Amino acid sequence: MPGRRILITLGDPAGIGPEVIRAALASPELPGGFEFEVVGDPSRGVPGRPDEASAAESLRALEEAGDRWARDPTVAAVVTGPVSKFQLERVGFRHPGQTEFFAEKSATKNFAMCLSGDRLTVGLVTIHIPYASVAAALTQEEIVRVGRLLAGFSRLRTSRAPIIGVAGLNPHAGENGKFGREEIDLIGPAIETLNATGEGTFLGPGVPDAIFREAVHGRFDAVLAMYHDQGLIPLKLVDFDSAVNVTLGLPKPRTSPDHGTAFDIAGKGIASHHSMLAAIRLAAQLGR
Repeated sequence: MPGRRILITLGDPAGIGPEVIRAALASPELPGGFEFEVVGDPSRGVPGRPDEASAAESLRALEEAGDRWARDPTVAAVVTGPVSKFQLERVGFRHPGQTEFFAEKSATKNFAMCLSGDRLTVGLVTIHIPYASVAAALTQEEIVRVGRLLAGFSRLRTSRAPIIGVAGLNPHAGENGKFGREEIDLIGPAIETLNATGEGTFLGPGVPDAIFREAVHGRFDAVLAMYHDQGLIPLKLVDFDSAVNVTLGLPKPRTSPDHGTAFDIAGKGIASHHSMLAAIRLAAQLGR
């Protein structure tokens, strides 16, 4: 059936990808109406023992799924299993992460990383760059661009104009310039521009150590974070088993569980499949 196949990449076969995918596909909570196809050969890796062969297979599966996702109209979405960036780089992977890989596959320039769990959703203005480079990379235009993508995603999930909290960059959200001027010079003006679009209500800049607690307690539909770990630390604290990584702005959905390969527990039968199941369920929801 056109547009009803969801591809699932195995990830590194030496990691927990094969076992969490197997468990997720056996779950009674698996969404109906789709055909699920796993891309990758689990025999190419030994659980807990990553090597060049397992890395090469994870890259091969990623390339195959990426090409089919981009070109095949019968493919509605792709869910990517956990990979090791270090291992992938050893076999020629040249992207900072899978987010950028799928953006390139679809020739998408306007994209962003978002993480969504049961209690918290965060969008990231900057992602795979050193912390020392964050302040220089922040611009009003980037905050607005990612904020609009996050608003669009939140509207899909809630079917209404979302309320989005915007985190400050500095301690105490800069405290009126005492601890930095990014909130005054960049983030505040970006919030004004975002609110003028009518695509949602944006509130902030909020004190970073408080805004996520407010979101967890229901004040916001999502939080716009300024850098990678600012958003991922609270998300993984409260939603580790339900969190999903979704790339915003792509022509078709791409999701993944928000955990790594966990080589240390691979093959022991103790890895939770709940994040993988959540990634499959979100891909199906967006794929419809």
